[in-house]
Amino acid sequence: MGEIKKSILVVAESINVEDSSGSKANVALIKNLQKAGFNIKVYHYTRSEIQMSGVDCVAITENRKSLLFLLSRLSNLGRKYLSFDLNRVFEKYSGFSLAHLNDRNSIVRGLRNIEDFKPDLVLTLSKGASFRPHHALLRIPEFHSKWVAYIHDPYPMHSYPRPYDWVEPGHQQKRKFFLQVAEKALYAAYPSKLLAEWMESYYPPLKGKRVIVPHQIVEGKIDTSELPDFFKQEAFTIVHAGALMSARNPMGLIKAFGMFLKVVPEAASNSQLLFLGPKSIYANKFEKIKEELSQFYSSDDNLPFAQVHAIQYSAAVNVILEAKGPISPFLPGKFPHCIQAGKPILLLGPYYSESRRLLGDDYPWWSEIDDVEKISEIIGGLYQTWKASKCEAGYNYENLNKYLSIDYLSDQLLRL
Repeated sequence: MGEIKKSILVVAESINVEDSSGSKANVALIKNLQKAGFNIKVYHYTRSEIQMSGVDCVAITENRKSLLFLLSRLSNLGRKYLSFDLNRVFEKYSGFSLAHLNDRNSIVRGLRNIEDFKPDLVLTLSKGASFRPHHALLRIPEFHSKWVAYIHDPYPMHSYPRPYDWVEPGHQQKRKFFLQVAEKALYAAYPSKLLAEWMESYYPPLKGKRVIVPHQIVEGKIDTSELPDFFKQEAFTIVHAGALMSARNPMGLIKAFGMFLKVVPEAASNSQLLFLGPKSIYANKFEKIKEELSQFYSSDDNLPFAQVHAIQYSAAVNVILEAKGPISPFLPGKFPHCIQAGKPILLLGPYYSESRRLLGDDYPWWSEIDDVEKISEIIGGLYQTWKASKCEAGYNYENLNKYLSIDYLSDQLLRL
């Protein structure tokens, strides 16, 4: 690729891969930026000292002496002992909690201490629905001409497609904030083409600023030597890894798996369906299902990322489960892990989906999440293929491996 001189200041909310899928995606992107030859410096608000090999990382400290910090702690005490939530009242009118604003100010203070690094680009990476680094960058106008605002999900939450129907306190103020981001950032980066189109429909100033930076595959050896006891290495194992939001209803898949076992009774002794992630609103249903379906397993909490990655790599089938709705513009954080595993992906989601767009219109293992008969048929076909050992070499995702690679990432950023 030749020598690359471009310097990038990365402002990340977290680089702890254990705290969220967003942080995992942040770390993968940072690692590949470094491997691509960019001169990287990372300022992060993880609230703990974390270093990455070959990357200069600086932990931004929380300002615990500010009035906002004091008020946020008093609000926590009021909520605990007086059933009065000052934060919620404050957020309703300002759009943001006291803690959020203190965090923003802490990040601004940390970035203003930079003296020895002159970046060509400033890349803000957030997680969940907070966008704290983006909020901080609005307060530093000298960075706006270099700012690449990474937008990983729709914002605010009432901008999510149906069936998501969240409306947060202060949502109009949140929209005004993001309109400022759309206006001030030089570029808007997205993991998904459909997400870019979706956000541009809400925020016209984003048009013409688009750059697609998909979630990354990080090359490296995957340690499969310490798989958990519940994972049967010789079985036909279907794995769903990640949090189950309420709209991502897993019951169609579970019913289809049960139907598959009835149609193919021989599979009962060498098949399993695993759900790995924190407890969800489906936890009570899962406990009842376990009593009736011994081949079903669900974890009670998050497992270490390295272990989940090893399970995905060792599974027969990995599942991507999306909400039932007209469109799913998200690129799941686990998408590159599933591609890297090289195993069939059972994609359950709407017709208009970024995952389906990338896998292709003729992808054979796709269904709506509630089409139990079709899902059962797909599982049956995958089982027969697995049984015949035709999947030993894995599934060929050659084009997607390139799309999620360092070379594509480098090309996208060097064009800016």
